[in-house]
Amino acid sequence: MSYNTILVEKDGPAMVVTLNRPESRNSFSVELMGELAAAAKEGQDDPDIFGIIVTGGDKYFASGADLNEALALAGPKSVVDYLSNWEKLCRTMEELEIPVIAAIEGFCMTGGAEFILCCDIRVGAEGSSYGITSSRIGTVAGAGGTQRLPRIVGVGAALEIMLMGDPIQADEAFRIGLLNKLTPKGGALAKAKEMVAVFADRAPLSLAWVKRVVYNGMQMDLRSAIDYERFIVSSIYQTADRKEGIGAFLEKRDAKFKGE
Repeated sequence: MSYNTILVEKDGPAMVVTLNRPESRNSFSVELMGELAAAAKEGQDDPDIFGIIVTGGDKYFASGADLNEALALAGPKSVVDYLSNWEKLCRTMEELEIPVIAAIEGFCMTGGAEFILCCDIRVGAEGSSYGITSSRIGTVAGAGGTQRLPRIVGVGAALEIMLMGDPIQADEAFRIGLLNKLTPKGGALAKAKEMVAVFADRAPLSLAWVKRVVYNGMQMDLRSAIDYERFIVSSIYQTADRKEGIGAFLEKRDAKFKGE
């Protein structure tokens, strides 16, 4: 499938999706959101792909939402219709059955920063920076940032980031848990590929259901979430991959998972 706003490359077990709108420093247009979601689903349907990596290239990740589209909004309905594109994109990433990693070099601002929050893992390089600058332009983060950021870094840190509207640097982002991995400058994509290579050796059903249990469980009270977890575990214990995995461990050999 061909795309206008992204570049898609298969690299071993990884599908690398590069944002490709250099004229606007990779701002997220409605077209880009749709293409990014479509590419992710394409990767999920490829049996040779075990992880999606989203990157903006070696200079920057994304400048935010496409402000020309945002300025054209007039009236509540147009705003709701526009925001539904963000919701569909983020929901796609979270509901994908394979892991999604954001590999970040350079700046990652507002809409771009909100997007990486819906990725399962965030790998950032030294020199990268992160900000949700809505308070500077009289808006409120509308791509899920007000809800996902406090769930990841805690309420206090999230409020400071959004109220101040100032970017934070990679080392601070790593310290507060916004980044899972901090790499030398230029190393984010390589680290993300290294992680996907590990996923390729893991049980596909386990990866898919871990995502589902975590994301769904975070919306429940603890007791309900534990009940939900028990149900999922009892289901996955009936799979061929579970028998293969435990058998391989006991026999001291590498497991051969089939996703069954």
